[in-house]
Amino acid sequence: PPGSFKLSYYNEYKSYLRMLPCLNKFGKSFVSPTLVKFLSMYKIVEKGTPNTLDYRLFYTKDGVPISAFHDIPLYSGTSNKIVNMVVEIPRWTNAKMEISKEDPLNPIKQDIKKGKLRYVNNVFPYHGYMWNYGALPQTWEDPNHVDHCTNAKGDNDPIDAIEIGAKIATRGEIKQVKVLGVLAMIDEGETDWKLVTIDVNDPLAEKVNDISDIKREMPGILEATRDWFRIYKVPTGKPMNEFGFNGEWQSSEYAHGIIKETHNYWNNLMNNKEAAPGISTANTSLDKTQGYISATEAEKIVSQHPDPSPDVPDVDVSVHNQAFVQRTVAENVCQKTA
Repeated sequence: PPGSFKLSYYNEYKSYLRMLPCLNKFGKSFVSPTLVKFLSMYKIVEKGTPNTLDYRLFYTKDGVPISAFHDIPLYSGTSNKIVNMVVEIPRWTNAKMEISKEDPLNPIKQDIKKGKLRYVNNVFPYHGYMWNYGALPQTWEDPNHVDHCTNAKGDNDPIDAIEIGAKIATRGEIKQVKVLGVLAMIDEGETDWKLVTIDVNDPLAEKVNDISDIKREMPGILEATRDWFRIYKVPTGKPMNEFGFNGEWQSSEYAHGIIKETHNYWNNLMNNKEAAPGISTANTSLDKTQGYISATEAEKIVSQHPDPSPDVPDVDVSVHNQAFVQRTVAENVCQKTA
């Protein structure tokens, strides 16, 4: 409704720009009509001001506020091989943005540490995140479940995903991605799966379907990714992260099994108030779940947040400083192959 909240259309525009390479000289698109319709349904509602504690990105579908965690479907269309990925952090950026589990309608917001906005360190030779980073909606790593492979409980978050395509995404973009594999990270005693994916519209998408294809087409990226995940918290005083399977990337098939498992945990979350009391399950599309709310209630939630201010504060220059970590494990990022 006019005046109830301000819509930001930049994400829809960016999604359109991503499709331009798919247009041939006759102006016909090779993009699936279903995908075009999907992208046009979702819009971002920007609330608060960037680089402040009150900044939020909400979503609407057909004008109705929705949850980024619960209302965006896990799978894209009828295929159970292509999944939707909510981009929280575009490549080369530092702001630790994430889907808020606790806030009603689960907007994307910046993580806070000791009352201040959190930024990841530029651990040499990396700058911020080296890929587009985000999460899969309608998944949940259950903290009540101990994984038999990692011997660690879930981290209580949607499952994380990195997207290794050529284009830098926009914050809040909903990408349709192929799942290529998964890394079993253990972060402070919790299982924290890291999916590796690629945008279905990326030029390499047809050539990569599994871990072996990434090694052939993008040598070094898997090793650098594991190195980054191992050390990125060290500058903050945290220990290096560990990995299940001796740090070996698992296959696309294995990754899809993890996705299915975490989707089942999410289903339990949505139908069991006691599964995780601190998580908001408010949603506007799943009318059989205990968190279902009306469009009017959802609009009230969004309208309670302030509109963006034209005066955006600068990020402290220290965010761009480098940090150096002494590795205890060698990664053959530039290993010569035959």
